Order: sequence, then C-alpha cells, then structure tokens
Amino acid sequence: MLQVWALAGIGEITPGADLTKVVLDAADEPFRDGDIVVVTSKIVSKAEGRLLAADDREDAITRETVRLVASRPSPSGHVTRIVENRLGIVSAAAGVDASNTPEGTVLLLPEDPDASARRLAEGLREATGARVGVIVTDTLGRAWREGQTDHAIGAAGVHVFEDLRGTTDAEGRPLVVTLPCVADEIAAAADLVKGKAARLPVAVVRGRGDLVGDLDLPGARSIVRPAERDMFRLGADEAYAAGLAAGRATAD
Repeated sequence: MLQVWALAGIGEITPGADLTKVVLDAADEPFRDGDIVVVTSKIVSKAEGRLLAADDREDAITRETVRLVASRPSPSGHVTRIVENRLGIVSAAAGVDASNTPEGTVLLLPEDPDASARRLAEGLREATGARVGVIVTDTLGRAWREGQTDHAIGAAGVHVFEDLRGTTDAEGRPLVVTLPCVADEIAAAADLVKGKAARLPVAVVRGRGDLVGDLDLPGARSIVRPAERDMFRLGADEAYAAGLAAGRATAD
C-alpha cells in the first residue's frame, strides 16, 4: 500500500539551514527503510543561499538560460520564455522564482540538485539508520498539456526509472520501450499533499521501498533527454524561422 503524507511545522528556511535537522524535527514518526523523502527545491535553494538580488526577474532568467527554446508575448506585454537552463531542464523562466521571496530578490534553483539530494539522504541515513531515498522537486509545465505538475530535478538513493523493458504485459506480450519515470511520478504524488501555498515543503512516500537503493545510483540529471534524441528541440515559430533562414542561405 502506498502512503503519502506531508510533514507539518516547517517554518521559513534561511541560508545555512541544516535541512537534515529540519526534516528530522518535523518528522511525526521514525523513518523506515524504503521511505522516500520528497523536498521542494525552494527550501533547498533557500538553505543553500540561492537568493539573488534582482529588481528585474527577466535579467535573472537570462543569466540562468543556456538556450532559448520558444517565446511568446502575452496580452500584457510580458514575454513568456521557454528555455533550457544550466541544469539541462527545459522550463518556463529557467526555474527562476519570485514567489515567497523577499522584495527585490528572486530564487534560483539549487546549483546541483542531485548533490543536494545526496547530502540530505546521507544525513538522514546517518542520523536514523534507515535506508531512505530523497527526491528534490520543482514545478514544471508539460508540452502539449495545460497546467503544471511537480517533477524530480534531484534524486539520491532512488531508482529514477523503473525499467520494464524485456518483461511482458498481462497478455504475455513483450514490453520493448516501457520505462516509467517513477521519480517524476513520486514527485507528483507528493505534491498532492504538499500543495503550493500550505507551507508544507516536505512529504514522505512509503510503500515503494523497491525503488530505494545505494546513494551512487544515477540522479535526476539522467532524466534529461540528450539533445541527439530530442525530436522537439525548438518551438514551432523558432523552428520555422530557422528553416526559412537555412533555405534562404542555400538559395543564395
């Protein structure tokens, strides 16, 4: 049986905060082998001092961007930018967050979310003796679908994929490409109890201990699709413009 619950009583996180202690102090029962602790990236960033003084959020987005994927002007005159950030994540605004931060500042994603997850997992395992995993999450949109869900951007001690290739379905047919991204599924499940405005940044998922393993398992960075396998690397307008420019260059 899968159980998911949020940890209450976690206050405002300040730079330098010990997240292992924060999580342990909020835990309402001892951790067990196979538990997965799911932490929103916002408190990880705050603990790591990723606050940036920036009157203009757009400048911060530009600094975090390595590639523009698509952009669209809104009726208000604001331009929405879908970009690849330095972590390889494609998202709106490069993950730069201006909500629940002091006036005149923005919050950047953790420098290395996998390393952040590993530090927390190491701390929790050492303090409790329980073999727990950690997932760090952020809220992202999805291509072709409205709305947003939480995704894993950092992971430690957790198998981020459940590889079903080579097994068979209920009818005995072989599964050839089935590779569920269970880290993203766990991140989304945890968000159902954490919410967006309830100040519940940490959740525990219990019941999938089969996914918890050694701390040297591949992290969430392995979820990012390599460029050579990306069939939709540009937005429609950007791809059209690039193709038109290439055609004109060839004609010339």
